[in-house]
Amino acid sequence: MLQAPKDLPNRPSPMPSRENGTARAEPDRADVLGDVLGRLNLATLVYSRVELEAPWGLRIGEELAGAEAHLYVIGEGEARLEPARAESIVLSAGDVALVPNGGVHVLRDNEGGAVDLLGGPGCPFEAVRKLRPVGNGRRTTLVGGAFRFGATERTPLLEHLPEVIHISASDPAAAPWLPATVQLLLSESIEQRPGGSVVMSRLVDVLFVHVLRTFAGGRMAASHSLCALADPQIGRALQLVHDAPAAKWTVESLASAVAMSRSAFAERFTRLVGHPPLEYIGRWRMAKAAELLAGSELSVGEVAERVGYASEAAFNRAFKRYMGAAPATWRRRHPRGPVG
Repeated sequence: MLQAPKDLPNRPSPMPSRENGTARAEPDRADVLGDVLGRLNLATLVYSRVELEAPWGLRIGEELAGAEAHLYVIGEGEARLEPARAESIVLSAGDVALVPNGGVHVLRDNEGGAVDLLGGPGCPFEAVRKLRPVGNGRRTTLVGGAFRFGATERTPLLEHLPEVIHISASDPAAAPWLPATVQLLLSESIEQRPGGSVVMSRLVDVLFVHVLRTFAGGRMAASHSLCALADPQIGRALQLVHDAPAAKWTVESLASAVAMSRSAFAERFTRLVGHPPLEYIGRWRMAKAAELLAGSELSVGEVAERVGYASEAAFNRAFKRYMGAAPATWRRRHPRGPVG
Protein backbone atom coordinates (compact mmCIF):
# COMPACT_ATOMS: atom_id res chain seq x y z
CA MET A 1 0.00 0.00 0.00
CA LEU A 2 1.13 3.52 -0.72
CA GLN A 3 2.67 5.07 2.36
CA ALA A 4 1.55 8.66 2.89
CA PRO A 5 2.94 11.19 3.28
CA LYS A 6 6.46 9.73 2.87
CA ASP A 7 6.01 8.72 -0.80
CA LEU A 8 3.76 11.61 -1.69
CA PRO A 9 5.04 14.96 -2.93
CA ASN A 10 4.51 18.19 -1.05
CA ARG A 11 2.10 19.67 -3.53
CA PRO A 12 -1.33 21.23 -2.93
CA SER A 13 -4.36 19.24 -3.94
CA PRO A 14 -6.55 20.73 -6.66
CA MET A 15 -10.00 21.07 -5.19
CA PRO A 16 -13.21 21.60 -7.16
CA SER A 17 -15.19 24.80 -6.79
CA ARG A 18 -17.97 24.54 -4.26
CA GLU A 19 -21.44 25.94 -4.22
CA ASN A 20 -23.84 25.47 -1.28
CA GLY A 21 -21.37 23.06 0.32
CA THR A 22 -21.22 20.54 -2.55
CA ALA A 23 -18.74 19.99 -5.35
CA ARG A 24 -19.81 21.71 -8.56
CA ALA A 25 -19.84 20.20 -12.05
CA GLU A 26 -20.33 16.49 -12.53
CA PRO A 27 -17.25 14.82 -14.02
CA ASP A 28 -17.43 12.97 -17.30
CA ARG A 29 -16.92 9.50 -15.89
CA ALA A 30 -16.30 8.08 -19.37
CA ASP A 31 -13.01 9.97 -19.32
CA VAL A 32 -11.78 7.74 -16.50
CA LEU A 33 -12.68 4.65 -18.51
CA GLY A 34 -10.99 6.15 -21.55
CA ASP A 35 -7.89 6.88 -19.50
CA VAL A 36 -7.81 3.31 -18.23
CA LEU A 37 -8.41 1.75 -21.64
CA GLY A 38 -5.90 4.05 -23.30
CA ARG A 39 -3.15 2.70 -21.08
CA LEU A 40 -4.00 -0.89 -22.00
CA ASN A 41 -2.50 -0.20 -25.44
CA LEU A 42 -5.20 -2.36 -27.01
CA ALA A 43 -4.20 -3.99 -30.30
CA THR A 44 -6.45 -6.08 -32.54
CA LEU A 45 -4.55 -9.24 -33.40
CA VAL A 46 -6.97 -10.83 -35.85
CA TYR A 47 -10.63 -10.76 -36.79
CA SER A 48 -12.81 -12.75 -39.13
CA ARG A 49 -16.32 -13.39 -40.36
CA VAL A 50 -17.42 -17.04 -40.32
CA GLU A 51 -20.58 -18.71 -41.60
CA LEU A 52 -21.39 -22.11 -40.13
CA GLU A 53 -24.23 -24.62 -40.31
CA ALA A 54 -25.17 -26.91 -37.44
CA PRO A 55 -23.73 -29.03 -36.05
CA TRP A 56 -20.54 -27.03 -35.47
CA GLY A 57 -18.18 -26.15 -32.67
CA LEU A 58 -15.03 -24.11 -32.20
CA ARG A 59 -12.46 -24.21 -29.42
CA ILE A 60 -10.88 -20.76 -29.13
CA GLY A 61 -7.93 -19.48 -27.12
CA GLU A 62 -4.96 -21.78 -27.03
CA GLU A 63 -4.34 -21.63 -30.78
CA LEU A 64 -4.12 -17.83 -30.81
CA ALA A 65 -0.76 -16.98 -29.28
CA GLY A 66 -0.75 -13.64 -27.48
CA ALA A 67 -4.53 -13.19 -27.42
CA GLU A 68 -5.69 -11.75 -24.10
CA ALA A 69 -9.36 -11.01 -24.91
CA HIS A 70 -11.92 -12.08 -27.50
CA LEU A 71 -15.05 -10.43 -28.86
CA TYR A 72 -17.92 -11.99 -30.82
CA VAL A 73 -20.82 -10.48 -32.75
CA ILE A 74 -23.69 -12.70 -33.88
CA GLY A 75 -25.07 -11.67 -37.26
CA GLU A 76 -27.52 -14.50 -37.87
CA GLY A 77 -28.78 -17.49 -35.91
CA GLU A 78 -27.61 -18.46 -32.43
CA ALA A 79 -24.46 -19.67 -30.70
CA ARG A 80 -23.60 -21.00 -27.28
CA LEU A 81 -20.54 -19.53 -25.60
CA GLU A 82 -18.99 -21.83 -22.99
CA PRO A 83 -16.23 -20.23 -20.87
CA ALA A 84 -13.92 -22.49 -18.90
CA ARG A 85 -14.96 -21.19 -15.46
CA ALA A 86 -18.54 -19.90 -15.87
CA GLU A 87 -21.95 -20.98 -17.08
CA SER A 88 -22.66 -21.09 -20.80
CA ILE A 89 -24.48 -18.19 -22.47
CA VAL A 90 -26.77 -18.35 -25.50
CA LEU A 91 -26.05 -15.57 -27.99
CA SER A 92 -28.72 -14.45 -30.46
CA ALA A 93 -28.60 -12.34 -33.61
CA GLY A 94 -27.33 -8.84 -32.85
CA ASP A 95 -25.73 -9.82 -29.53
CA VAL A 96 -22.14 -8.98 -28.59
CA ALA A 97 -20.04 -11.02 -26.17
CA LEU A 98 -16.65 -10.05 -24.75
CA VAL A 99 -14.33 -12.59 -23.13
CA PRO A 100 -12.14 -10.00 -21.37
CA ASN A 101 -9.75 -12.36 -19.60
CA GLY A 102 -8.90 -14.56 -22.57
CA GLY A 103 -8.27 -18.24 -22.01
CA VAL A 104 -9.70 -21.30 -23.71
CA HIS A 105 -13.44 -21.28 -24.37
CA VAL A 106 -15.86 -22.98 -26.73
CA LEU A 107 -18.34 -21.62 -29.27
CA ARG A 108 -20.86 -24.07 -30.69
CA ASP A 109 -24.32 -24.18 -32.17
CA ASN A 110 -27.11 -23.98 -29.61
CA GLU A 111 -27.84 -27.69 -29.95
CA GLY A 112 -24.37 -28.53 -28.66
CA GLY A 113 -22.42 -29.49 -31.77
CA ALA A 114 -19.06 -31.22 -31.41
CA VAL A 115 -15.92 -29.10 -31.27
CA ASP A 116 -14.04 -28.87 -34.58
CA LEU A 117 -10.95 -26.67 -34.90
CA LEU A 118 -11.68 -26.12 -38.59
CA GLY A 119 -8.31 -26.31 -40.20
CA GLY A 120 -5.55 -25.53 -37.76
CA PRO A 121 -3.87 -22.78 -35.71
CA GLY A 122 -5.42 -19.36 -35.88
CA CYS A 123 -8.87 -20.44 -37.07
CA PRO A 124 -11.36 -18.95 -37.27
CA PHE A 125 -9.64 -15.55 -37.16
CA GLU A 126 -6.68 -15.86 -39.52
CA ALA A 127 -8.30 -13.58 -42.14
CA VAL A 128 -11.54 -11.88 -43.12
CA ARG A 129 -13.00 -14.76 -45.04
CA LYS A 130 -15.94 -17.10 -45.36
CA LEU A 131 -15.47 -20.62 -44.04
CA ARG A 132 -17.28 -23.54 -45.63
CA PRO A 133 -20.33 -24.46 -43.52
CA VAL A 134 -19.67 -27.50 -41.34
CA GLY A 135 -23.07 -29.18 -41.34
CA ASN A 136 -26.39 -28.75 -43.09
CA GLY A 137 -28.53 -27.45 -40.24
CA ARG A 138 -29.36 -23.98 -39.01
CA ARG A 139 -26.95 -21.30 -40.15
CA THR A 140 -25.04 -19.05 -37.78
CA THR A 141 -23.01 -16.06 -38.93
CA LEU A 142 -20.56 -14.42 -36.56
CA VAL A 143 -17.71 -11.95 -36.58
CA GLY A 144 -14.96 -12.43 -34.02
CA GLY A 145 -11.88 -10.54 -32.95
CA ALA A 146 -8.90 -11.26 -30.70
CA PHE A 147 -6.98 -8.60 -28.78
CA ARG A 148 -3.64 -8.13 -27.09
CA PHE A 149 -2.84 -5.56 -24.39
CA GLY A 150 0.48 -3.76 -24.64
CA ALA A 151 0.41 -2.85 -20.94
CA THR A 152 2.38 -5.12 -18.62
CA GLU A 153 -0.50 -5.27 -16.15
CA ARG A 154 -4.12 -4.21 -15.97
CA THR A 155 -5.08 -1.18 -13.97
CA PRO A 156 -7.22 -1.80 -10.85
CA LEU A 157 -10.58 -1.04 -12.46
CA LEU A 158 -10.08 -3.86 -15.00
CA GLU A 159 -8.58 -6.48 -12.70
CA HIS A 160 -11.67 -8.48 -11.80
CA LEU A 161 -13.91 -8.52 -14.84
CA PRO A 162 -16.31 -11.48 -15.28
CA GLU A 163 -15.48 -14.38 -17.57
CA VAL A 164 -17.97 -13.11 -20.18
CA ILE A 165 -19.67 -9.75 -20.67
CA HIS A 166 -22.82 -10.28 -22.74
CA ILE A 167 -24.64 -7.32 -24.25
CA SER A 168 -27.97 -8.37 -25.70
CA ALA A 169 -29.40 -6.73 -28.82
CA SER A 170 -32.58 -6.12 -26.78
CA ASP A 171 -30.77 -4.45 -23.87
CA PRO A 172 -32.19 -0.91 -23.61
CA ALA A 173 -28.92 0.29 -22.07
CA ALA A 174 -27.11 -0.54 -25.31
CA ALA A 175 -29.32 1.49 -27.64
CA PRO A 176 -28.68 3.08 -30.03
CA TRP A 177 -25.02 2.25 -30.51
CA LEU A 178 -25.27 -1.53 -30.55
CA PRO A 179 -27.50 -2.21 -33.56
CA ALA A 180 -25.89 0.55 -35.61
CA THR A 181 -22.30 -0.57 -34.95
CA VAL A 182 -23.10 -4.26 -35.30
CA GLN A 183 -24.87 -3.76 -38.60
CA LEU A 184 -22.03 -1.65 -39.96
CA LEU A 185 -19.50 -4.29 -38.93
CA LEU A 186 -21.54 -7.08 -40.51
CA SER A 187 -22.02 -5.06 -43.69
CA GLU A 188 -18.28 -4.43 -44.01
CA SER A 189 -17.54 -8.11 -43.41
CA ILE A 190 -19.86 -9.14 -46.26
CA GLU A 191 -19.05 -6.57 -48.91
CA GLN A 192 -15.26 -6.43 -48.45
CA ARG A 193 -15.01 -2.99 -50.04
CA PRO A 194 -11.70 -1.14 -50.46
CA GLY A 195 -10.40 -0.22 -47.02
CA GLY A 196 -12.83 -2.63 -45.42
CA SER A 197 -10.17 -4.38 -43.38
CA VAL A 198 -9.23 -1.09 -41.71
CA VAL A 199 -12.88 -0.23 -41.07
CA MET A 200 -13.54 -3.65 -39.54
CA SER A 201 -10.50 -3.44 -37.29
CA ARG A 202 -11.60 -0.03 -36.00
CA LEU A 203 -15.19 -1.17 -35.50
CA VAL A 204 -14.06 -4.18 -33.48
CA ASP A 205 -12.04 -1.79 -31.29
CA VAL A 206 -15.08 0.48 -30.92
CA LEU A 207 -17.26 -2.45 -29.89
CA PHE A 208 -14.70 -3.45 -27.25
CA VAL A 209 -14.96 0.00 -25.65
CA HIS A 210 -18.75 0.17 -26.02
CA VAL A 211 -19.20 -3.19 -24.31
CA LEU A 212 -17.13 -2.13 -21.29
CA ARG A 213 -18.89 1.24 -21.12
CA THR A 214 -22.34 -0.38 -21.21
CA PHE A 215 -21.26 -2.97 -18.65
CA ALA A 216 -19.92 -0.27 -16.31
CA GLY A 217 -23.33 1.40 -16.11
CA GLY A 218 -25.43 -1.76 -15.80
CA ARG A 219 -26.58 -4.08 -13.04
CA MET A 220 -24.07 -6.73 -14.13
CA ALA A 221 -21.20 -4.55 -12.89
CA ALA A 222 -22.47 -4.40 -9.30
CA SER A 223 -19.87 -6.89 -8.07
CA HIS A 224 -17.02 -5.67 -10.26
CA SER A 225 -14.70 -2.68 -10.01
CA LEU A 226 -16.11 -0.85 -13.03
CA CYS A 227 -19.33 -0.20 -11.10
CA ALA A 228 -17.36 2.49 -9.24
CA LEU A 229 -17.62 4.68 -12.34
CA ALA A 230 -21.40 4.77 -12.02
CA ASP A 231 -21.35 5.79 -8.36
CA PRO A 232 -21.77 9.60 -8.21
CA GLN A 233 -19.28 10.24 -5.42
CA ILE A 234 -16.70 7.50 -6.01
CA GLY A 235 -16.87 8.14 -9.75
CA ARG A 236 -16.20 11.82 -9.04
CA ALA A 237 -13.25 10.94 -6.82
CA LEU A 238 -11.77 8.76 -9.56
CA GLN A 239 -12.18 11.63 -11.99
CA LEU A 240 -10.29 13.97 -9.67
CA VAL A 241 -7.44 11.48 -9.29
CA HIS A 242 -7.23 10.92 -13.05
CA ASP A 243 -7.38 14.65 -13.75
CA ALA A 244 -4.47 15.34 -11.38
CA PRO A 245 -2.65 12.12 -10.43
CA ALA A 246 0.46 14.02 -9.27
CA ALA A 247 -1.44 16.06 -6.67
CA LYS A 248 -0.98 15.41 -2.96
CA TRP A 249 -4.17 13.46 -2.51
CA THR A 250 -5.12 12.14 0.89
CA VAL A 251 -8.17 10.19 1.97
CA GLU A 252 -9.37 13.31 3.77
CA SER A 253 -8.98 15.64 0.77
CA LEU A 254 -10.77 13.26 -1.61
CA ALA A 255 -13.56 12.63 0.88
CA SER A 256 -14.01 16.38 1.35
CA ALA A 257 -14.01 16.96 -2.40
CA VAL A 258 -16.97 14.62 -2.85
CA ALA A 259 -18.80 15.75 0.32
CA MET A 260 -18.36 12.54 2.32
CA SER A 261 -16.90 11.73 5.71
CA ARG A 262 -13.44 10.18 5.66
CA SER A 263 -14.58 6.82 7.04
CA ALA A 264 -17.63 6.50 4.79
CA PHE A 265 -15.59 7.47 1.72
CA ALA A 266 -12.75 5.04 2.49
CA GLU A 267 -15.22 2.18 3.06
CA ARG A 268 -17.24 2.81 -0.10
CA PHE A 269 -14.18 3.42 -2.30
CA THR A 270 -12.53 0.20 -1.11
CA ARG A 271 -15.72 -1.81 -1.53
CA LEU A 272 -16.45 -0.58 -5.06
CA VAL A 273 -12.94 -0.24 -6.48
CA GLY A 274 -11.41 -3.22 -4.71
CA HIS A 275 -8.47 -1.23 -3.31
CA PRO A 276 -8.17 1.49 -0.63
CA PRO A 277 -7.92 5.04 -2.04
CA LEU A 278 -4.18 5.55 -1.48
CA GLU A 279 -3.35 2.14 -2.92
CA TYR A 280 -5.41 2.91 -6.03
CA ILE A 281 -3.62 6.26 -6.43
CA GLY A 282 -0.26 4.57 -6.03
CA ARG A 283 -1.03 1.88 -8.57
CA TRP A 284 -2.40 4.37 -11.08
CA ARG A 285 0.71 6.53 -10.72
CA MET A 286 2.90 3.49 -11.33
CA ALA A 287 0.90 2.57 -14.45
CA LYS A 288 1.49 6.06 -15.80
CA ALA A 289 5.15 5.94 -14.79
CA ALA A 290 5.62 2.61 -16.55
CA GLU A 291 4.13 4.06 -19.72
CA LEU A 292 6.47 7.05 -19.58
CA LEU A 293 9.52 4.90 -18.89
CA ALA A 294 8.78 2.61 -21.83
CA GLY A 295 7.63 5.24 -24.31
CA SER A 296 9.67 8.39 -23.65
CA GLU A 297 13.23 9.58 -23.15
CA LEU A 298 12.44 11.30 -19.87
CA SER A 299 14.91 10.64 -17.09
CA VAL A 300 13.80 8.64 -14.07
CA GLY A 301 13.74 11.86 -12.07
CA GLU A 302 11.53 13.57 -14.65
CA VAL A 303 9.14 10.60 -14.67
CA ALA A 304 9.03 10.71 -10.89
CA GLU A 305 8.02 14.38 -10.99
CA ARG A 306 5.37 13.74 -13.67
CA VAL A 307 3.61 11.23 -11.43
CA GLY A 308 3.88 13.25 -8.25
CA TYR A 309 7.11 12.36 -6.47
CA ALA A 310 9.39 15.17 -5.35
CA SER A 311 12.03 12.61 -4.32
CA GLU A 312 13.51 10.26 -6.93
CA ALA A 313 14.49 7.89 -4.13
CA ALA A 314 10.87 7.69 -2.88
CA PHE A 315 9.69 7.09 -6.45
CA ASN A 316 12.25 4.29 -6.92
CA ARG A 317 11.05 2.58 -3.74
CA ALA A 318 7.40 2.88 -4.69
CA PHE A 319 7.94 1.74 -8.28
CA LYS A 320 9.89 -1.34 -7.19
CA ARG A 321 7.21 -2.18 -4.64
CA TYR A 322 4.42 -2.07 -7.23
CA MET A 323 6.21 -3.24 -10.38
CA GLY A 324 8.78 -5.63 -8.96
CA ALA A 325 11.84 -3.90 -10.44
CA ALA A 326 13.61 -0.56 -10.19
CA PRO A 327 12.56 2.02 -12.82
CA ALA A 328 15.82 1.81 -14.82
CA THR A 329 15.70 -1.99 -14.84
CA TRP A 330 12.05 -2.01 -15.84
CA ARG A 331 12.77 0.42 -18.70
CA ARG A 332 15.46 -1.87 -20.13
CA ARG A 333 13.09 -4.84 -20.01
CA HIS A 334 10.15 -3.05 -21.65
CA PRO A 335 11.28 -0.99 -24.66
CA ARG A 336 8.42 0.49 -26.63
CA GLY A 337 7.65 3.26 -29.09
CA PRO A 338 6.98 6.86 -28.04
CA VAL A 339 3.91 7.68 -25.98
CA GLY A 340 1.23 9.13 -28.22
